[in-house]
Amino acid sequence: MIRVLLVDDDALVRAGLRMMLASAPDIEIVAEAADGSEVESLVDRHGPDLVLMDIRMPGVDGLEATRLVRARPGAPEIVMLTTFSTDGYVLRALQAGAAGFLLKHTRPDRIIDAVRQAAAGEPVMSPEALSQLIGTVTATDGRPDAPAPAPVPSADAQEQLGLLGDRELEVALAVSQGRTNAEIASDLYMSIPTVKSHISHILAKLDLNNRVQIALLVYRSGRT
Repeated sequence: MIRVLLVDDDALVRAGLRMMLASAPDIEIVAEAADGSEVESLVDRHGPDLVLMDIRMPGVDGLEATRLVRARPGAPEIVMLTTFSTDGYVLRALQAGAAGFLLKHTRPDRIIDAVRQAAAGEPVMSPEALSQLIGTVTATDGRPDAPAPAPVPSADAQEQLGLLGDRELEVALAVSQGRTNAEIASDLYMSIPTVKSHISHILAKLDLNNRVQIALLVYRSGRT
């Protein structure tokens, strides 16, 4: 059972998400919050596997709440909810450790699939959306509405990738293309457990939080 915490200041949005997710037999809503200030205590109390969190809220917003929660050991995955795919705050949330984002008007079946994917450690955005986000965040430092000049390869990022073995690098490049574990396993002739093991080693070696941050690093290195 995937345990989910809903965080959104709009009660109607929470009600809609609750109804969508209630239709899935393997998903349980364990708690709800209307402000980011409540998230840490609810995570402690209910131990969710995943937090679905609005990016913009009064008080503590989703960005700050994501930073605080993901800094904790054993933190749940966090998927941000937003209205616009180009929202600069979403990009900053990805850097803070969010596993991805969903638009609030996403189809119900896609939201359910995304919850399952994120809880399993998979990306929750299309390769096209991931490419767009990576380009914007690395070019603008996550500042909302900033123009995005052409990216310049980073020597630091290249040096970090140099810490990886050949197979780990292949997996990192595949992650940057938005591929799932199953797709990587098929493309690189590995088992899915081996792919997961490589990703765990990559995260540990590079001191990263999740696979979105792997993709950001690869993009900054100029290897995409």
